[in-house]
Amino acid sequence: MTAETAPSDPAPSDRVVLDASAVLAWLRDEPGATVVDTLLAAGVVCAANWAETWQKLRQHGVDADRATRRLRVLGVRVEPLTVADAVVAARLWEPTRRAGLSLGDRCCLALATRLECPALTADTVWAELDLAVPIRLIR
Repeated sequence: MTAETAPSDPAPSDRVVLDASAVLAWLRDEPGATVVDTLLAAGVVCAANWAETWQKLRQHGVDADRATRRLRVLGVRVEPLTVADAVVAARLWEPTRRAGLSLGDRCCLALATRLECPALTADTVWAELDLAVPIRLIR
């Protein structure tokens, strides 16, 4: 495997959608990083969350190109936001409004809905939501 190729895609049942908070926890070696580490090869990130991760890294003076390249080499895939995902994210506004989920959070949940797999996050408020998509907390 070269530095620019990633392992083959995991089976759909093994995939997990990584929220930006989970990715950032791993990159910063925060609590929960070991949970994320075990799931990177099966990880999928919505393009909106990829942008959020990139922006947060740059905001804190981190070489975002290098950090995100490392994620890709370890198997993390970036999935585009589809029109259907955008509609699902918009529809999630009402049931998640009280928890204060951002558009990026809802895009993550929309992708997890489309891929029929869990969403992995560090945001504990997600566990309180009554949604069809399974939520896994890293801490």
